[in-house]
Amino acid sequence: MTGSHPTRSRLTAALRPAAFGADPDGERMERIRRSPNFVNGVFVNPVGARTAPSGSMLKFASTYFRKEERVRRAPAGTVPVHPTTVADLATPPASGLRLTWMGHSSVLAEIDGRRVLFDPVWGQRCSPFSMVGPKRLHPVPVPLRELGPVDAVVISHDHYDHLDMPTIRALVRSHAMFVVPLGVGAHLERWGVPAERMTELDWHESTEVAGLTLTATPARHFCGRGLRNTQHTLWASWVVAGSGRRIYHSGDTGYFPGFAEIGAAHGPFDATMIQIGAYSEHWPDIHMTPEEGMRAHLDLQGGDPVRGIMLPIHWGTFNLAPHPWEEPAEGTVAAAKEAGANVAVPRPGQPFEPEQGLPLEPWWRAIAARPVTEVPAAAEGAAEPPVPAGPSGAGASAGPSGTGASAGPSGAGTSGATGKRPGATGGADPAMPIPQS
Repeated sequence: MTGSHPTRSRLTAALRPAAFGADPDGERMERIRRSPNFVNGVFVNPVGARTAPSGSMLKFASTYFRKEERVRRAPAGTVPVHPTTVADLATPPASGLRLTWMGHSSVLAEIDGRRVLFDPVWGQRCSPFSMVGPKRLHPVPVPLRELGPVDAVVISHDHYDHLDMPTIRALVRSHAMFVVPLGVGAHLERWGVPAERMTELDWHESTEVAGLTLTATPARHFCGRGLRNTQHTLWASWVVAGSGRRIYHSGDTGYFPGFAEIGAAHGPFDATMIQIGAYSEHWPDIHMTPEEGMRAHLDLQGGDPVRGIMLPIHWGTFNLAPHPWEEPAEGTVAAAKEAGANVAVPRPGQPFEPEQGLPLEPWWRAIAARPVTEVPAAAEGAAEPPVPAGPSGAGASAGPSGTGASAGPSGAGTSGATGKRPGATGGADPAMPIPQS
């Protein structure tokens, strides 16, 4: 065990909650030290980024805990989860590409006959603790056991709203390969993922799974899930290329010039899945606003707004930031209209094939805490297929995107149930967030 004391390491592991995962050591740590992205003992961003809240915490707290603001950070009614069935997902997509947004950053992508599951979080809270941390605002659309076979599980980084221990342990029983950023494999090993079913990649490295090429690409974020944040696990965005189609998943990231470089090297894309929620002026470098997300999409497409479609992710499922619950969706469709780009805004669990029309109904407006009355800002040139009214239910729960006991825009402990309006499907426990998602 290179660079660590075996007895001390075993004691630390025994005392550390399983949900915290494990720190890299041994050969894994040696590989991390050789990474060009590991500098002075930590992984670094492609461009500078502040990962701690900036500005006055007093100002942040006064905004965050104001009652009227808390109310707006959760839906005022039941989120209309799409009634996806096993049969829906068992039938292969006619066009060769189908996306199913499961909420937050979890997406099932069916591409050229293969199935890739990005950032699966099926837990009740995005938190290491069962009683504390952001709860789900809507139920999981499809139980894992009904999802069907998955070829690859892809993780963007190790924050709790992207890497969920119960979900990973359940997926170990599948035959999927796990493809993760460098260092994240230490968590998976502790949770029972066999080494032979796991591939760890540095930025710009690729692997093949079932005929698909998966490439880890840069992102502007950070990592960590324990009390001691060592920054020894990498964060990444992902490119998946099949025989005829290409897709991109941003993970969590602030805006940076690297999107254009990724697009030039790997694009254009049939679809991009872009983070557009949990942003704040207090952490401007690690999450994108809807306008920045649209700019990133255009960069990835070489500046051509009619190429491919954008699926907004990282919103709607957890209460992780001070902005109103519906604002990421509203901002995205407005930015798409201004750019002349194609955007899909499905309900959670609603499968769609980009080549056969895009879901554009502004379903979130009916349940926004403050009614949205603007004219729908749908992307130009996209057809809207009929959307069945699905049942909705009270939220199950899942967790944050932060390190251990503190959570962040996506971290454990955001807005409180005290701000939940009658009929709301969930809420979060009151606690000061630290940007971690």
